[in-house]
Amino acid sequence: MAGTRQDQFKVTASVDGKDLGVWDKLTGGAIDSTETRYRPGAMGKEISLGGVTTVTNVVLERRWDLQREGGVINWLIGRVGKGTVVVKKLPLDVDGNAFGKPLTYTGKLKTITPPDHDSNSEAVATVVLEMVPSATVT
Repeated sequence: MAGTRQDQFKVTASVDGKDLGVWDKLTGGAIDSTETRYRPGAMGKEISLGGVTTVTNVVLERRWDLQREGGVINWLIGRVGKGTVVVKKLPLDVDGNAFGKPLTYTGKLKTITPPDHDSNSEAVATVVLEMVPSATVT
């Protein structure tokens, strides 16, 4: 069965049509809604009228690679607040083959976070991209 583990997805991103390749981690992207409740007169039972759908911010993270990120980080910084981001989360089967249709998030680039620096740390350096979805997930 596809998607039985968290590692069984291929997450890709692009900003303004520029392919940023595969990402290691995706958080957020929950599809939620506001709720409107109404209680009719004569002690009627409360009813739900539904609400507007919203999607939480999507955060991507991957290991910093100087060859890959070094040439694009300044460009990404210039796209914060205005760049159009497309993120695709494609399920994979246990052999790593595409399975089904990807979830596609489209929105604006909110944040790009270059790696932290600590001369006494051997932790993996990562780059983080955050987007604000502007529509429902397709």
